[in-house]
Amino acid sequence: LTHVVGRRPGPAYERSCHEGVTIGTYTPVMSWLFRRPTTMTTAEDALPGRSTPIPVTTHHHVNGARLTPPWADGTRTAVFGLGCFWGAEKAFWSLPGVISTAVGYAGGFTPNPTYEEVCTGRTGHAENVVVVYDPLVVPTYDVLKVFWENHDPTQGFRQGNDIGTQYRSALYWTTDEQAELVERTRASYDALLREKGYGTVTTELAPADGLPFYYAEPF
Repeated sequence: LTHVVGRRPGPAYERSCHEGVTIGTYTPVMSWLFRRPTTMTTAEDALPGRSTPIPVTTHHHVNGARLTPPWADGTRTAVFGLGCFWGAEKAFWSLPGVISTAVGYAGGFTPNPTYEEVCTGRTGHAENVVVVYDPLVVPTYDVLKVFWENHDPTQGFRQGNDIGTQYRSALYWTTDEQAELVERTRASYDALLREKGYGTVTTELAPADGLPFYYAEPF
Protein backbone atom coordinates (compact mmCIF):
# COMPACT_ATOMS: atom_id res chain seq x y z
CA LEU A 1 0.00 0.00 0.00
CA THR A 2 3.00 2.29 -0.13
CA HIS A 3 3.55 3.19 -3.75
CA VAL A 4 0.53 5.48 -4.12
CA VAL A 5 1.20 7.70 -1.12
CA GLY A 6 3.45 10.07 -3.02
CA ARG A 7 0.41 11.46 -4.83
CA ARG A 8 -3.15 12.27 -3.88
CA PRO A 9 -4.93 8.99 -3.02
CA GLY A 10 -7.37 7.82 -5.62
CA PRO A 11 -7.65 6.16 -9.02
CA ALA A 12 -5.35 6.79 -11.90
CA TYR A 13 -8.39 7.20 -14.12
CA GLU A 14 -11.24 9.67 -14.01
CA ARG A 15 -14.69 8.39 -13.10
CA SER A 16 -18.09 9.83 -13.82
CA CYS A 17 -21.05 9.03 -11.64
CA HIS A 18 -24.08 10.14 -13.47
CA GLU A 19 -26.54 8.60 -15.85
CA GLY A 20 -25.79 9.43 -19.45
CA VAL A 21 -22.15 10.36 -18.79
CA THR A 22 -19.44 8.14 -20.21
CA ILE A 23 -16.86 6.72 -17.80
CA GLY A 24 -13.61 8.55 -18.42
CA THR A 25 -15.32 11.93 -18.83
CA TYR A 26 -16.13 14.35 -16.03
CA THR A 27 -18.86 16.97 -16.34
CA PRO A 28 -18.91 19.58 -13.57
CA VAL A 29 -22.46 20.67 -14.43
CA MET A 30 -23.81 17.17 -13.81
CA SER A 31 -21.87 16.94 -10.55
CA TRP A 32 -23.48 20.17 -9.36
CA LEU A 33 -26.97 18.85 -10.10
CA PHE A 34 -26.33 15.71 -8.06
CA ARG A 35 -24.70 17.31 -5.02
CA ARG A 36 -26.45 16.44 -1.77
CA PRO A 37 -26.18 17.23 1.95
CA THR A 38 -23.19 15.77 3.71
CA THR A 39 -25.02 14.63 6.83
CA MET A 40 -26.46 11.15 7.20
CA THR A 41 -30.21 10.75 7.15
CA THR A 42 -31.96 8.88 9.95
CA ALA A 43 -34.21 5.84 9.79
CA GLU A 44 -37.15 8.09 10.60
CA ASP A 45 -36.39 10.52 7.76
CA ALA A 46 -35.29 7.99 5.16
CA LEU A 47 -37.34 7.37 2.02
CA PRO A 48 -39.78 4.45 2.38
CA GLY A 49 -38.56 2.45 -0.60
CA ARG A 50 -40.54 -0.64 -1.54
CA SER A 51 -41.02 -4.25 -0.53
CA THR A 52 -40.50 -5.65 -4.04
CA PRO A 53 -36.90 -6.06 -5.19
CA ILE A 54 -35.94 -4.17 -8.31
CA PRO A 55 -35.45 -6.60 -11.24
CA VAL A 56 -31.84 -7.21 -12.21
CA THR A 57 -30.19 -9.04 -15.05
CA THR A 58 -28.82 -12.52 -14.37
CA HIS A 59 -25.39 -11.96 -15.95
CA HIS A 60 -22.90 -9.15 -16.28
CA HIS A 61 -23.19 -7.13 -19.49
CA VAL A 62 -19.41 -6.79 -19.89
CA ASN A 63 -17.89 -10.12 -18.87
CA GLY A 64 -20.92 -12.43 -18.77
CA ALA A 65 -20.34 -13.41 -15.13
CA ARG A 66 -23.28 -14.48 -12.99
CA LEU A 67 -24.47 -11.61 -10.79
CA THR A 68 -26.35 -13.34 -8.00
CA PRO A 69 -25.78 -16.34 -5.68
CA PRO A 70 -25.35 -19.21 -5.21
CA TRP A 71 -21.57 -19.16 -5.44
CA ALA A 72 -19.17 -22.08 -5.55
CA ASP A 73 -17.79 -23.47 -2.30
CA GLY A 74 -14.68 -21.70 -1.14
CA THR A 75 -15.46 -18.33 -2.69
CA ARG A 76 -15.55 -15.15 -0.62
CA THR A 77 -17.59 -11.98 -0.91
CA ALA A 78 -17.10 -8.45 0.36
CA VAL A 79 -18.86 -5.14 -0.26
CA PHE A 80 -16.88 -2.02 -1.09
CA GLY A 81 -17.87 1.63 -1.28
CA LEU A 82 -15.29 3.84 -2.96
CA GLY A 83 -17.33 6.65 -4.40
CA CYS A 84 -19.27 6.35 -7.62
CA PHE A 85 -19.70 2.70 -8.51
CA TRP A 86 -19.48 3.14 -12.30
CA GLY A 87 -15.69 3.17 -12.44
CA ALA A 88 -15.07 1.48 -9.10
CA GLU A 89 -16.45 -1.83 -10.30
CA LYS A 90 -14.02 -1.99 -13.22
CA ALA A 91 -11.06 -1.85 -10.84
CA PHE A 92 -12.20 -5.14 -9.32
CA TRP A 93 -13.49 -7.13 -12.30
CA SER A 94 -10.12 -6.90 -14.04
CA LEU A 95 -8.38 -8.56 -11.09
CA PRO A 96 -7.50 -12.23 -11.77
CA GLY A 97 -9.37 -14.45 -9.34
CA VAL A 98 -12.43 -12.21 -9.13
CA ILE A 99 -15.42 -14.29 -10.16
CA SER A 100 -18.16 -11.68 -10.19
CA THR A 101 -18.81 -8.03 -9.47
CA ALA A 102 -22.06 -6.09 -9.26
CA VAL A 103 -23.03 -2.57 -8.31
CA GLY A 104 -25.68 -1.65 -5.80
CA TYR A 105 -26.42 -0.03 -2.48
CA ALA A 106 -25.84 -0.91 1.18
CA GLY A 107 -25.34 0.60 4.59
CA GLY A 108 -28.57 2.60 4.76
CA PHE A 109 -32.24 2.29 5.61
CA THR A 110 -34.40 2.38 2.48
CA PRO A 111 -35.38 -1.09 1.19
CA ASN A 112 -34.91 -1.76 -2.52
CA PRO A 113 -33.95 1.81 -3.45
CA THR A 114 -33.58 3.20 -6.95
CA TYR A 115 -30.51 5.03 -8.21
CA GLU A 116 -32.42 8.31 -8.19
CA GLU A 117 -33.47 7.77 -4.57
CA VAL A 118 -29.93 7.01 -3.48
CA CYS A 119 -28.73 10.19 -5.19
CA THR A 120 -31.03 12.27 -2.96
CA GLY A 121 -29.00 11.27 0.09
CA ARG A 122 -32.22 10.26 1.84
CA THR A 123 -31.74 6.48 1.77
CA GLY A 124 -28.60 6.34 3.92
CA HIS A 125 -27.00 3.95 1.45
CA ALA A 126 -23.55 4.16 -0.07
CA GLU A 127 -22.92 3.27 -3.68
CA ASN A 128 -21.21 -0.10 -3.47
CA VAL A 129 -19.60 -2.90 -5.40
CA VAL A 130 -20.06 -6.49 -4.22
CA VAL A 131 -17.02 -8.56 -5.14
CA VAL A 132 -16.99 -12.36 -5.30
CA TYR A 133 -13.51 -13.87 -5.46
CA ASP A 134 -11.56 -17.08 -5.12
CA PRO A 135 -9.03 -16.62 -2.27
CA LEU A 136 -6.90 -19.44 -3.66
CA VAL A 137 -6.29 -17.34 -6.79
CA VAL A 138 -6.37 -13.80 -5.41
CA PRO A 139 -5.59 -13.30 -1.71
CA THR A 140 -7.93 -11.11 0.32
CA TYR A 141 -5.04 -8.69 0.83
CA ASP A 142 -4.82 -8.07 -2.92
CA VAL A 143 -8.54 -7.36 -3.13
CA LEU A 144 -8.25 -4.89 -0.25
CA LYS A 145 -5.25 -3.28 -1.95
CA VAL A 146 -7.42 -2.50 -4.98
CA PHE A 147 -9.99 -0.93 -2.67
CA TRP A 148 -7.63 1.33 -0.74
CA GLU A 149 -5.60 2.43 -3.75
CA ASN A 150 -8.50 3.29 -6.06
CA HIS A 151 -10.11 6.08 -4.05
CA ASP A 152 -9.34 8.68 -1.41
CA PRO A 153 -10.53 7.25 1.92
CA THR A 154 -9.95 10.50 3.81
CA GLN A 155 -12.72 12.63 2.30
CA GLY A 156 -15.76 11.74 4.39
CA PHE A 157 -19.01 12.12 2.50
CA ARG A 158 -17.48 12.81 -0.90
CA GLN A 159 -15.06 11.63 -3.55
CA GLY A 160 -13.47 14.54 -5.34
CA ASN A 161 -16.20 16.64 -6.92
CA ASP A 162 -18.88 14.05 -6.14
CA ILE A 163 -20.41 15.21 -2.88
CA GLY A 164 -22.97 13.32 -0.80
CA THR A 165 -23.29 10.57 1.75
CA GLN A 166 -23.75 7.99 -1.03
CA TYR A 167 -20.13 8.58 -2.11
CA ARG A 168 -18.59 7.75 1.26
CA SER A 169 -15.80 5.23 1.64
CA ALA A 170 -17.18 2.00 3.12
CA LEU A 171 -16.18 -1.62 3.49
CA TYR A 172 -18.42 -4.44 4.73
CA TRP A 173 -16.73 -7.78 5.37
CA THR A 174 -18.13 -11.32 5.53
CA THR A 175 -15.38 -13.36 7.23
CA ASP A 176 -13.15 -13.08 10.28
CA GLU A 177 -10.09 -13.17 8.04
CA GLN A 178 -11.39 -10.21 6.07
CA ALA A 179 -12.15 -8.30 9.29
CA GLU A 180 -8.60 -8.77 10.55
CA LEU A 181 -7.02 -7.75 7.26
CA VAL A 182 -9.37 -4.79 6.88
CA GLU A 183 -8.25 -3.36 10.22
CA ARG A 184 -4.57 -4.07 9.57
CA THR A 185 -4.58 -2.46 6.14
CA ARG A 186 -6.70 0.48 7.34
CA ALA A 187 -4.27 1.21 10.15
CA SER A 188 -1.25 0.89 7.86
CA TYR A 189 -2.69 3.09 5.12
CA ASP A 190 -3.96 5.66 7.62
CA ALA A 191 -0.48 5.99 9.12
CA LEU A 192 1.12 6.39 5.69
CA LEU A 193 -1.39 9.01 4.61
CA ARG A 194 -1.03 11.06 7.77
CA GLU A 195 2.76 10.86 7.46
CA LYS A 196 2.42 12.44 4.02
CA GLY A 197 0.15 15.19 5.30
CA TYR A 198 -3.22 13.80 4.27
CA GLY A 199 -6.26 13.43 6.51
CA THR A 200 -7.36 10.54 8.66
CA VAL A 201 -9.07 7.58 6.98
CA THR A 202 -12.84 8.01 7.36
CA THR A 203 -13.89 4.68 5.83
CA GLU A 204 -17.04 3.15 7.32
CA LEU A 205 -16.14 -0.39 8.44
CA ALA A 206 -18.71 -2.99 9.47
CA PRO A 207 -19.67 -6.64 9.04
CA ALA A 208 -21.95 -7.23 6.05
CA ASP A 209 -24.18 -9.46 8.15
CA GLY A 210 -27.42 -7.56 8.73
CA LEU A 211 -26.67 -5.03 5.98
CA PRO A 212 -28.67 -6.04 2.90
CA PHE A 213 -27.05 -5.42 -0.46
CA TYR A 214 -29.57 -4.05 -2.96
CA TYR A 215 -28.60 -4.55 -6.59
CA ALA A 216 -28.74 -1.46 -8.77
CA GLU A 217 -31.23 -1.45 -11.60
CA PRO A 218 -29.86 -2.05 -15.14
CA PHE A 219 -28.81 1.07 -17.05
